Amino acid sequence: QVQLVESGGGLVQAGGSLRLSCAASGRTFSSYAMGWFRQAPGKEREFVASISWSGSSTYYADFVKGRFTISRDNAKNTVHLQMNSLKPEDTAVYYCAADYSLDWRDFAIVTPRYWGQGTQVTVSS
Repeated sequence: QVQLVESGGGLVQAGGSLRLSCAASGRTFSSYAMGWFRQAPGKEREFVASISWSGSSTYYADFVKGRFTISRDNAKNTVHLQMNSLKPEDTAVYYCAADYSLDWRDFAIVTPRYWGQGTQVTVSS
């Protein structure tokens, strides 16, 4: 089992950047595929990005390609989401997720097993 804690959210102007972090507990962090999701008010939760256990493979939702970058540091049990060129429509609660039995590409279509509590990102126009 793994516990996930997100940080790094906040208020930023459109065009700005934020870097989200997800700290994971557990000895087997490096065996988990990881991902980020978001949920805006009144909308369903949606997939944002995912990364393989090694960090060598990533997958992004079309609406963040070229703007967001997911990365991980297995030595520090952390995963990051660098968000650039933020838009007001990126406003949402962002959640970190993990699963040891899913391929990173499956995060877009299958609900991962473990979730953090979320961090609020607000982009003003």
